[in-house]
Amino acid sequence: MEKDKIFEPVRQSYLPYGRQWIDEDDIEAVIEVLKGSYLTTGPYLAKFEQAVAEYVGAKYAVAFSNGTAALHGACFAAGIGNGDEVITTPMTFAASANCVIYQGGTPIFSDIDEKTYNIDPNKIEEKISDKTKAIIPVDFTGQPTELDGILEIAKKHNLVVIEDAAHALGAVYKGKKVGSISDMTMFSFHPVKHITTGEGGIITTNNRKYYDKLLQFRSHGITREQEKLNEYHGSWYYEMQFLGYNYRMTDIQAALGTSQLKKIDQFVELRRKYVSIYNEAFKEMDEIITPFQHENGESSWHLYIIRLNLDKLTASRREIFEALHQQNIGVNVHYIPVYFQPYYQQLGYQKGICPNAEKLYNEMITLPLFPAMSEKDVHDVIKAVKQTIDYYKK
Repeated sequence: MEKDKIFEPVRQSYLPYGRQWIDEDDIEAVIEVLKGSYLTTGPYLAKFEQAVAEYVGAKYAVAFSNGTAALHGACFAAGIGNGDEVITTPMTFAASANCVIYQGGTPIFSDIDEKTYNIDPNKIEEKISDKTKAIIPVDFTGQPTELDGILEIAKKHNLVVIEDAAHALGAVYKGKKVGSISDMTMFSFHPVKHITTGEGGIITTNNRKYYDKLLQFRSHGITREQEKLNEYHGSWYYEMQFLGYNYRMTDIQAALGTSQLKKIDQFVELRRKYVSIYNEAFKEMDEIITPFQHENGESSWHLYIIRLNLDKLTASRREIFEALHQQNIGVNVHYIPVYFQPYYQQLGYQKGICPNAEKLYNEMITLPLFPAMSEKDVHDVIKAVKQTIDYYKK
């Protein structure tokens, strides 16, 4: 029998792996800005930054046009430059490493823990050299990385920790919200993330020096603060003191983000509820490995990833992935190891340097998970996964 006849759709409409949830309050917040005096950087930006800082328990927050720009700003604030090395994970989106290259530095990839899929603190130290300037751990899927171990290594070697928490708004590590622990922490507000500003990102920090650098970096390297000026020609005067970028977030985005942030606890609660349903449904299936959660953290569950036990299946990951798509389940794969990308191969990175990450890449599939899903959507996913695995199991 042909495959397209074996796997009939379990639902009529396509279910993506992630999607924003916008309500009337969000729409009204944006309309209010559109009727006001500021569309670009104005009072809503400061309000949003303060709200995020208060939510995570940090002293400062600086919003950017997107998460990648925010990471770039953090690398600048950390003083990363030509010849510096920064240790990060290959199991992430390319931005976590690209931000280092933007500053003239070199990403050094360190392998992941086999259980958590986060960077393994035990493997970081062997990657440190006299050129190492920082560590960029990633809270993969929303599970906090082992921050105590990483911060201890950073303190020992005088390194800056820039936590990529694009997946982890609302996550908790040892009783503290992610965003208040590392030297700098980045959150993303892309539509598939926990809250959205359309595009957008933010850096939270408790360090005033980093805060000041981030503010100036996102606005061309320009300052108007009189005490920082080399000269003073009048109240209109400003100086561009270094090469910065136009990475500012608009008030339109900030108003949406402020409205969305009011619902963050509800969004995270729904994600955790749906994860519990998935875990219960798949717990007796030997062909699937469900996500491991470390006792030190509480994930905010940006992604739900199943790992295929391919030794118990007659199909490849690709065949199972395509079978689920045939059933209108919009599964995805997160992530292709960064150094697999042609650009990084051209830079001289070799495959084989992080075997745990490479093995995971060949076995994982991301299932749909977002607050706007219904329980019926969740059970549609479960039905499709079970009938696909049942067909292909040995």
